[in-house]
Amino acid sequence: MFDAERAAAPDVCAGAAVPEVPDYLERVYWWAYLRPASIRIFDRAPVVSAILWGQYRRLSNMALARIAPGERVLQLACVYGDLSERIARQIGPSGTLDIVDVAPIQITNVRAKLAGYDRVRATVADAATLRVDQFDCVLSFFLLHELPDPLKRQVVDAALAAVAPGGRAVFVDYARPARWHPMRPVMAAVFTTLEPFAAAMWRTPIAALASRPQDFVWSRASHFAGLYQVVVAGRSGA
Repeated sequence: MFDAERAAAPDVCAGAAVPEVPDYLERVYWWAYLRPASIRIFDRAPVVSAILWGQYRRLSNMALARIAPGERVLQLACVYGDLSERIARQIGPSGTLDIVDVAPIQITNVRAKLAGYDRVRATVADAATLRVDQFDCVLSFFLLHELPDPLKRQVVDAALAAVAPGGRAVFVDYARPARWHPMRPVMAAVFTTLEPFAAAMWRTPIAALASRPQDFVWSRASHFAGLYQVVVAGRSGA
């Protein structure tokens, strides 16, 4: 359950109104995130692994490698699979994990999944409008490709603004695969039919989505012949 100390901590969304589910999310992704059947179908390890062509475990490991015990972590949007539970274990009893998602059904689901972890809080909030600056690590795990382009920029800026001195933002998402990649035409078809905002990830570097990329030190690792990327933006400790 959520402990009293954590419940009394400053709220990442203090003073903000509970947002409505965005029109684009209901229109484009209702089948994936906004129905009880969606959660029953997709929130299963074999399904998540299949969607990511067997790379979910490796990609989540790459994200976890950027999180240290005792850190304050902000996760932007709920994630199907066990990544949130693994973050909660990774940060240990002295760390904290805040999860925000614009869909109430997703927050209800992740609260149930993480009911046994004391230092976790899940809140209905819009990742594009957060105004916080207290986290050692801000994680966006396959969120950006699901956002319309203007929201991509807003979420990247909000994520970077939430990074404390010495901390980092970690973005794991799609990228342009090698021309010879056998999944390239398959993913292009998926983007055309199911994920209309995702193709932008093949065209635009994540750092280019930031209003002030010069304020951070950027690194990028590609994976699975370029289909996936892990981008880290580190803030100076000064």
